[in-house]
Amino acid sequence: MIDLAAETNGDIVARRRAHILEMARGAGSVSVDDLAERLGVTPQTIRKDLNVLAGQSLLSRVHGGALVTSGVDNLAYDERRDVASAAKARIGAAAAALIPDGASLFINIGTTTEAVAANFAHHRNLMVISNNLNVIDALSNHPALELVSVGGKVRTGDRAVVGALAMRFIENFRVDYALIGISALDGDGSLLDFAIDEVEVSQTIIRNARKVILVADSSKVGRSAPVRVCGMEAIDFLVCDRIDDPALRGACERNGVKLIETQPSTALP
Repeated sequence: MIDLAAETNGDIVARRRAHILEMARGAGSVSVDDLAERLGVTPQTIRKDLNVLAGQSLLSRVHGGALVTSGVDNLAYDERRDVASAAKARIGAAAAALIPDGASLFINIGTTTEAVAANFAHHRNLMVISNNLNVIDALSNHPALELVSVGGKVRTGDRAVVGALAMRFIENFRVDYALIGISALDGDGSLLDFAIDEVEVSQTIIRNARKVILVADSSKVGRSAPVRVCGMEAIDFLVCDRIDDPALRGACERNGVKLIETQPSTALP
């Protein structure tokens, strides 16, 4: 336990959060219970600290703790499934409700777009084209859906099909909807991601869809990523848990983006 007794309350909080960040960077991840014991504070205090650090894009919250992330490296794909998983489930249901039976759609790589696909069990006569092999696998047992897997180079870390072959494949289609997930969402409305080859595929998907649905949980807002996908002018719907950033709300309004918020509890265990 560290001694914080001689410091002001503001200093205590700042020092504690700096110490949490230092421990997370050293270990790669931290847990609420371990931090509470080591720092001599309640788990509720640690949860608040982690939420603040996550809001500053210094950590990514997962069940029971947090993981280290940065502006140039994304989390491992399996770890990303745990980030805001409850929010993603609600976003997935709300986004799937926008897709009518008989529609054609693209689905790009992403754990949030996978959450949308998980809600297609009762849809009929959808044509789903995806560069996300996880989506193809998840939907393969639904006989009422027509599945088309994008051809090209498979990125083994997340089973995304990327590269020039994938882009040329996608250009053969003109679909009703594109379901797009991203890694970061800037206050000015810019969609951001980490890998150039993935971004180029997403841009091709957006160009070849009549309507674009962006799905993103609030942990993506204000996060840093180096490659720009597009701006809000290319988006028709934004489905999220909640948007607190007034600048981002303004960007949606200026560009005629329909904002759908599922409004879950912000509490994390």
